[in-house]
Amino acid sequence: QVQLVESGGGLVQPGGSLRLSCDASGSIASIYAMAWYRQAPGKQRELVAAITGSGTTKHADSVKGRFTISRDNAKNTVYLQMNSLKPDDTAVYYCNLDYQEASTRVYLEVWGQGTLVTVSS
Repeated sequence: QVQLVESGGGLVQPGGSLRLSCDASGSIASIYAMAWYRQAPGKQRELVAAITGSGTTKHADSVKGRFTISRDNAKNTVYLQMNSLKPDDTAVYYCNLDYQEASTRVYLEVWGQGTLVTVSS
């Protein structure tokens, strides 16, 4: 069984920065991609940024130039550096992992429980 543990959320003033972390542990043979999604109150969950196993990244237009996704392959950890935060960035941020399970070799998907980011003065 694979678990994702997110950390780094909290309250920050507009223009501030936060760094989210997501640690993956368990029966992982390989990672296809890791990603961050977010869901604001009353809105659908949306992709914020993703990074593939080879390191290719993708960022939503709304966060380009402000957020950066990165990965520590040795630790199976993905980060989201968030700079120049705006009130519109307020949401629960979820980590997502697409991976190959070690014993069955089946490709699976798992979600973290989410971490709240609040941008407010």
